[in-house]
Amino acid sequence: MEYKDYYQTLGVERGADEKGIKKAFRRLARQHHPDVNPGDTEAEERFKEINEAYEVLSDPDKRSKYDQLGSAYQDWQRTGGQPGDFNWRNWTGAARGGDGVHVRYGAPEDLQDMFGGGSPFSDFFSQVFGGTSRGARQGGFQYRVQPRRGQDYVQEVEITLAEAYHGSARAMQKEGRRLEVKIPAGARTGTRVRMAGEGGAGAAGGPPGDLYLRIEVLEDPRFERKGDDLHMTAPVDLYTAILGGQAEVPTLGGSVMLTIPGNTQNGRVFRLRGKGMPRLQQPDQYGDLYVKVGVQLPKQVTARERELFSELRTLSKEGQ
Repeated sequence: MEYKDYYQTLGVERGADEKGIKKAFRRLARQHHPDVNPGDTEAEERFKEINEAYEVLSDPDKRSKYDQLGSAYQDWQRTGGQPGDFNWRNWTGAARGGDGVHVRYGAPEDLQDMFGGGSPFSDFFSQVFGGTSRGARQGGFQYRVQPRRGQDYVQEVEITLAEAYHGSARAMQKEGRRLEVKIPAGARTGTRVRMAGEGGAGAAGGPPGDLYLRIEVLEDPRFERKGDDLHMTAPVDLYTAILGGQAEVPTLGGSVMLTIPGNTQNGRVFRLRGKGMPRLQQPDQYGDLYVKVGVQLPKQVTARERELFSELRTLSKEGQ
């Protein structure tokens, strides 16, 4: 029979108090629980070892007997004892009982059912402590739990900026059912849309989790989004910039005409109130659209235009 170092299993010192032992157990139990690691046999075995170690170290009677055994075993090792030669007869037998241990983390089954039947304890535990546990019932160790809510699921969804402006919807299949979820106007990258009760199933009668759609808004070649405001550059021809006029400007709600004052400088920014994105959960309120003027020079200049530009340059110098 192999000696089990329960202190090492929980990662605590031999002089650890009850609070430290319980803290270490809860941390490790959450990490290695079968529900958190489905199909992972190593995590399953580790979880059983953690429960066995806590079963002994959390019980003053069992811990006292175990510490006496540990001292004897260490003394025997120091005298050159070989593995397998230790005299276990003085240490085997049923342990004294105690109050029930309640582990409130996991599944709706007892440990025997969780791990497919059989004893949830090692031969070492069964020989030294009789194979029973505080809180035991006929047929095995009672693993008492509270109802636990199911796991939340997150699904990534991409939408265009126009869909974010107008609002959109997505359809999906879940266990043969068609689900349709509405994406609200004003959604931005990182927005989560909740579908209540469409996550993982609950345990021990607990409620199901939720399904969340995590929104990613794709970039738009025309607009840059900053919060609820939009920014863009509008091309304006040289003559309109100098003489004034109007320029057609696209918005997500349709094109509008922007009045350009005479002698407008390249890079000037105009603010169009209420032409930005709708505010999330406040769809009747909108951000603004900031339009930067990009003066476009003529691609071709005729001989007559060149003469006129030359005259303008001369006049400009004379007026300085």
